[in-house]
Amino acid sequence: MTYTEAYEELQRIVQRMESGQVNVDELALNVKRAAELIQVCKAKLHETESDVQKILKDLDATASED
Repeated sequence: MTYTEAYEELQRIVQRMESGQVNVDELALNVKRAAELIQVCKAKLHETESDVQKILKDLDATASED
């Protein structure tokens, strides 16, 4: 699942909850799914941050070699 897919599904869950479209029986399932999606988003953001830091470090190393 991509970050965008997880984020969009999370947005849909939040919208349904805010509009009152979620009944009590569905609430726990929706909260559990939202927590899973948040974890996916956090992991993807962390991965992206690590990738960017590595790229910047590599660029600095290359620049200092010149």
